[in-house]
Amino acid sequence: MGRTRVAAFSISVDGFGARPRQDLNNPLGIRGLELHSWFMDTEVFRRMHGQAGGAHGIDNDVAALSFENIGAWILGRNMFGPLRGPWEDDSWKGWWGENPPYHTPVFVPTHHPRSPLVMEGGTTFHFVTDGLESALTKAQQAANGKDVRIGGGVSVIRQYLAAGRIDEMHLAISPVLLGEGEHLFADLNLAKLGFAPFRTIAGENATHVFIRRERGGTLSA
Repeated sequence: MGRTRVAAFSISVDGFGARPRQDLNNPLGIRGLELHSWFMDTEVFRRMHGQAGGAHGIDNDVAALSFENIGAWILGRNMFGPLRGPWEDDSWKGWWGENPPYHTPVFVPTHHPRSPLVMEGGTTFHFVTDGLESALTKAQQAANGKDVRIGGGVSVIRQYLAAGRIDEMHLAISPVLLGEGEHLFADLNLAKLGFAPFRTIAGENATHVFIRRERGGTLSA
């Protein structure tokens, strides 16, 4: 079985992974996109969106690495869109247009049922109503031995961390201070959960820190 990992997840120097007041114009909250400027400058990002150009270098290399050996994704409901409550219809299909950048099955935990959404490029969104553990099991089955990538948002990552279900994380620490928002590690003791850093890379526009579970840890962090 492959790993369950978080990859190229951007946080601020003060530990926030998103800002408040998410809406259609601000998918990650006000100023949230500042976290991702390191990624948006890369050739990998531009190619994903059908654009030419983009920077090469360390940031681009680690961005490319984050997509390697991924067989399925998990995205929280807020990552899929700003909608709340029951689905009024099937008109909302995500932020990414008809050809999302995932190209694998994507599992979205939600309290509200919705039929699978088949998109171009091999992406199908599956809406899972029976919990995060079920979403992970389904993603692992779909990944067929490859890795499952937990794409976010912050709440979903925190819940999988607390449950001891994440094997490895790559955090891209952007040189910004957000001051408020969703803090990735508030009240989580990563050392007690068994995590330790094993690699740090200084990129052009972010510092990339890789951590993994090296022992069982406890779930009472």
